Amino acid sequence: MLIADDDPVLRDAMAALIQAEGSMELVGVATDALQVVELAGTLTPDVAVIDVRMPEGGGAAAARGIRQISPSTRIVALSAYEDRTTVLEMLRAGAVGYVVKGTSPREIVEAINRSFLGQSTLSAEITTDVVDELASQLVRESKEAERQAERAARIRRVLAGEGLTMVFQPIASLTDGRITGMEALARFKLEPEQGPDRWFADAAEVGLAIDLELAAAREALEHFDHFPEGAYVSLNLSPESVTSSRFYDIFSSTPVERVVVEITEHAPVEDYAVLANALGEFRERGGRLAVDDAGAGFASLRHILRLAPDIIKLDVTLTRGIDVDEASQAMAGALATFASKTHATIVAEGIETADELNALRHLGIFHGQGYLLARPGPVPLSSPFIHTLSASSNAEAAATG
Repeated sequence: MLIADDDPVLRDAMAALIQAEGSMELVGVATDALQVVELAGTLTPDVAVIDVRMPEGGGAAAARGIRQISPSTRIVALSAYEDRTTVLEMLRAGAVGYVVKGTSPREIVEAINRSFLGQSTLSAEITTDVVDELASQLVRESKEAERQAERAARIRRVLAGEGLTMVFQPIASLTDGRITGMEALARFKLEPEQGPDRWFADAAEVGLAIDLELAAAREALEHFDHFPEGAYVSLNLSPESVTSSRFYDIFSSTPVERVVVEITEHAPVEDYAVLANALGEFRERGGRLAVDDAGAGFASLRHILRLAPDIIKLDVTLTRGIDVDEASQAMAGALATFASKTHATIVAEGIETADELNALRHLGIFHGQGYLLARPGPVPLSSPFIHTLSASSNAEAAATG
């Protein structure tokens, strides 16, 4: 037996109680959380009786420390505190018994014996509250399990071919309006009505994220023959999907040299070497890599340096108001200079005004997409050119010619 209590009166009383029991041996006494953990590591007692409120971290910290350093030690919490939060905190920390101070000596001894045998013990004063809390927890877990099952069922309906459609937003040359690429965007027609980000997040929560991403990519490639001549298709994929063994299966009948894989700044990369290796054959065959949301945070700059993309997509937060925001102009200009030195292409996302368009051109950024140019929609398109840009280019040519 090992006991820990910073109250000398209670500590001595507990020591006397244990020493009076012929079946128990007191091997150590501690006065704070750090000391009891250290003694547990040295003595490896069968049972440690610890106070909930102690210096140097308290009973919960002591219980966690004991469980880590001496896993076989059973922990009994002894305290004047019987509120639900304190009890649950100790039980979560590893206590198998919780006895309220003032409990009779015989009940304390029985609690210790039961703990030694691997049985749980709670004082009658707290049992009802704990049972109520556990019952509430079970109800919450049951409801969450139902929600997860509903999410999984919805995602599986999509994977079976129901409710998934693709729209495409053109990526155009900002000099002549020619459409150079098409970004594929998933849309979902099943209930509940929610954005695609939420659908993909739901899929991740039920372990179907890769399945849904690759299903959307396959659906996008089904429209390949309807893209403007020479235009590429840009697919949004996470590092997990790219490193999946099923990644190359989606390109079985597609000219890879007209495919771009976009890795967003918001997708964490656990191992850049693994990701680069997975993309190796794809890029060797002519496929290209884009880093999406560049400039939105430090992660995008790390992506750019580690992945050496063929295309760098400026985040909408940089494009929005770039005609009046000198900081955005400086960042975009720096990325444009970097791209030119590394033979990458800059694509500006989220262009919504003519002033933004002109500012981007002035910074040397000559590819973009956004509502000013074209909204996402189905294919085929009526023209391989963005009329807003081609008309602007003709006007500029006339003015200078």
